[in-house]
Parts: sequence; C-alpha cells; structure tokens
Amino acid sequence: MKVCKFGGTSLASAEQMKKVANIVRADIERKIVVVSAPGKRFKEDTKVTDLLISLADTVLTNGDVEEALRLVVSRYEQIANELNLPQQVVTIIKDDLQSRIQAKEEGDKEFVDLMKASGEDNCAKLFASYLQSLGVDAHYVDPKEAGLLVSKEYGNAQVLPEAYDNLMELRNKEGILVFPGFFGYTHEGTLVTFPRGGSDITGSIVAAGVKAELYENFTDVDSVYAANPNVVKNPVEIKELTYREMRELSYAGFSVFHDEALIPAFKKGIPVCIKNTNNPSAKGTMIVSERNYMVNPVVGIASDSGFSTIYVRKYLMNREVGFGRHLLQILEDEGLSYEHMPSGIDDTSIILRGSQLTPEIEERIVKRIETELHVDDVHVEHDFAMVMIVGEGMRKMVGLTSKATTGLARAGVNIHMINQGSSEVSLVFGVKSVDADKAVSELYLDFFSDVKSPVL
Repeated sequence: MKVCKFGGTSLASAEQMKKVANIVRADIERKIVVVSAPGKRFKEDTKVTDLLISLADTVLTNGDVEEALRLVVSRYEQIANELNLPQQVVTIIKDDLQSRIQAKEEGDKEFVDLMKASGEDNCAKLFASYLQSLGVDAHYVDPKEAGLLVSKEYGNAQVLPEAYDNLMELRNKEGILVFPGFFGYTHEGTLVTFPRGGSDITGSIVAAGVKAELYENFTDVDSVYAANPNVVKNPVEIKELTYREMRELSYAGFSVFHDEALIPAFKKGIPVCIKNTNNPSAKGTMIVSERNYMVNPVVGIASDSGFSTIYVRKYLMNREVGFGRHLLQILEDEGLSYEHMPSGIDDTSIILRGSQLTPEIEERIVKRIETELHVDDVHVEHDFAMVMIVGEGMRKMVGLTSKATTGLARAGVNIHMINQGSSEVSLVFGVKSVDADKAVSELYLDFFSDVKSPVL
C-alpha cells in the first residue's frame, strides 16, 4: 500500500485534478490519497486557504460575508464545472461553508481553524466525486470517523499516539480513500489544524498509521535540489537523502516539504518519495533512514531569513549558576521559542524568529534581562538569515568549516554566528539577510562545482 499526498498547486484547477486522477489510477498500490486545499493557478492568484482566512476574518468583523463566501465557492464551482460534476457537489460545499459560518460563537481560534480546514475537507469531497465520475471505487474519509486524534492546540495540533492504531483500520476499507489534510479532532470532537502546510504532516501520519510501503509526496518540482533554484542556476538534483538531512533543509527554508512532516514517517521507518505531479515519470527524491554519502558528504545548502538576535554580555557569566535557566525563563514568560544559542564564557546570543518580537515584547525582555540578571550589556539586532550546510557525511570531512568560512570571506560575507549541532548533520552560519543569497551561491560553488552528474 502506498499513501500519496498532493499539494495545493497539484489541485489548483480542473486540469491539475485530471493529472492527479491519472497518477492515482496508474498504480493500484496507491490506495490512500491525501489532499491539500486548491492552491494558486498562477502567480497573482490567491490560495483557497487564504480566501478562507479572509472569510473567517470577515465573519468575525461583521463584514461583507456574502462576497467573501462567493469567492471561495466560485473556486470550487469552476473546478467542478470543468470536471463535468453535478451541481449537487457545489451545493454540498456551499452548505458546508454556511454551516461553519454559523459556528462563529464557539470562539475565535476554534472558528478560524474550522474555516481554514474546510479548504482541504471540501477538496477531498470534490476529488472523491471526480474519481467516482470516472468509474473509480473512491470514498471520502472523514478524519473524525477515521480517528485522527490531535491535541487541542489551535493552529499547532500535535498527533496523539492512539491515532495511529485508529488509522490502521483504513487498511480494511475497499477502494481508493480520499483523506483531507491539515486537520484532526480532539477527544472532545473539536476540529484543530496543524501548522500551515500541515497536509504534509497528515500524509506522513496516515502513512505511518497504515504502515504504508511508501509515502509519495507530490508537488511541483521533479526533486529536491542541492540549493534554491531561484538563487543558484541549475542546481544539482538530490537523488537520495536521509530524514535528518531533509528536516534540516526544510527548517532552513526548503519549501518543498514541511519541516515537521517527516517525524511520523521517520519513527515508523517509512521511505518518502518527493515527486512532480506535472512530470510523474521523473524518479524524484527518496528520503530514507540511511544513505551512502561517499559521493558527496554535503547534500545541500539552504538559507532562511527573518531572524533576530538577543546579545547578552556579563563578565564571569560562566561562573554564575542558573544564569542560562533564568535567561530562558524570561523568554518562556513571553511565550517565545528560540532557534540557536551559541555562547562564550562572558557572552551568549539567543537567535529566534523575529516575527515573535513586537516592540513591546522586545522592550520588556531587554528591561528584565538588565534588571534581573544585572548584565553588562544587552541589545537586540534584526534582519538576520541562517545559512545552513547539510550532510550526514560532514562529521567525517576534515576542513569543512575552513572551506566554508574561506568561501564566505571571499564573497565578502561577514559571519555573525557559527553553530554546529551535536549530530554534525548541519553547520549554521548567521549572516545579515542581505548577504544570504550571496552566501548560498558561494557555498554551492565550493561544495558542488566538481559534481559532474546532474544527480547526486
């Protein structure tokens, strides 16, 4: 049994849905199809999920609900009409949206999650109807009935262990099962969504639950590349990489895969293949537990921007018991999470997503660090990027850091921070955001210029 997940661009139009249907029918082992909400049809288009968020906001602010609702329904209606589906399909979707709108009194967070999830839910119903119109024995699966149980964390749901046993029952169902991504239900029956991009997470959870032979994640690229094609011209394709490498690359900005999605598949040892809906014959990229890294120990170069750094300096900091705990407690009190924390004997830096810092939060943090920890200096700097070199074989590569820093110096990129994880799968450089693309380009040339084949 294979579980295949299709992203928003793969389901954005009737033409794309026809491609998906052909892919599903081409392999009898593709028994479970996990779908996202319809995405952009063209660059300036709006994703259905964004239309739904706008609809939810309009409802909560007593705006023009009819127009906001029309924009959502029209997207499904156009797809249904071009697929020659009966009007009843659109009526079911519109009725579903209207019933959700009536739940606005349940609480803002719960209501927004309920509205957002309708994108995937109604797409699954529409696609199941399309398969049925082709004579396929296809069935929509309600995640609630399937037992996809999650924690009650709106917009950030975590799967509960018992969900996997519940999902195992899907193996006993006949036909092709169409499963909506992005959301699950609490024990109390409340709908809660995963983080944005969470359909990848659903696919991984379902694959783990049914113990699939393979989890295929279809997107709009032939494979994962060693660097962002928008930054590096014609980067090499990655034929195979490990779960840890993919998670590091996803975290560092590789948008092809959600960085939390691999965990369920990883825990069950299920291989993942990233493939292209528009070119299904391409082999894609396999994500596995172990790989041969003798060809090139570095598998990819990535970067992500939008980071801020809290600099803290205090003489004899290293002698002060509990300093680090107290410092992190201040962040915890503000509900902040951090990404990296490189330290010296008298100073430390806390790197976190800048989106978490409002001017008010920043002011409170600085004041508390000054007054409670009696530091010599504390200040915050913004607009940083994390540039990451990733590869399982790096721990056996002598001189890697020297090679990287030499390349960055040659490109005129100032390094503000270096951090290497204990697993030695990644080496991270903190640079100013304006230097990120230049850093990636230079590092790519240093580590991949001698790769002759288009495939690692």
